[in-house]
Amino acid sequence: MKINATEIRVGMILEYKDDLWEVLKTNHVKPGKGGAFAQVEMKSLNKNTKLNERFRSSETIEKALIDEAKFNFLYSDENDFYFINPNSFDQININKSVIGDNGKMLEENLEVTINFHNDNPININLPNQITCKVKTTDASIKGQTVSSSYKPAILDNGVSIQVPPFIEVGDNIIIDTRSKEYVKKA
Repeated sequence: MKINATEIRVGMILEYKDDLWEVLKTNHVKPGKGGAFAQVEMKSLNKNTKLNERFRSSETIEKALIDEAKFNFLYSDENDFYFINPNSFDQININKSVIGDNGKMLEENLEVTINFHNDNPININLPNQITCKVKTTDASIKGQTVSSSYKPAILDNGVSIQVPPFIEVGDNIIIDTRSKEYVKKA
């Protein structure tokens, strides 16, 4: 499906230069002289490379036709993650290289959206927020102000994030899966 360059948004999957590209950043620029354009940063879903491209606002680009389906995470082995469709009970496995760092956030029965292109899984979308338990963190120092200081913490899934000083070992916290940042105490 052809779309205008001004319609490109973060998260879209584009077909460009014989590859699938996920849009990471987009900036629409209207210079004082010359035509408007969209500056787009994209990541290849197949080769894991990045590309910065400039599209004139009059250009059209091919948006990939993506099918989405809800699946629940089952388990993983050394090479793959395994998912089940809760409606049809179809099971699929996706290679760990396709999922990347998002694999650390997966926990049993977590509902995810899997994107398919030509019946091949290309990536997964996690829920925007998940609950995790703090495994280790530094002790807070008296006199630190809450607004300006964060301390490092490692969660039960192995992800390292920054948390406020009042968070202790064993606390359940909610994190944003897109930015991998602390949201609030659960």
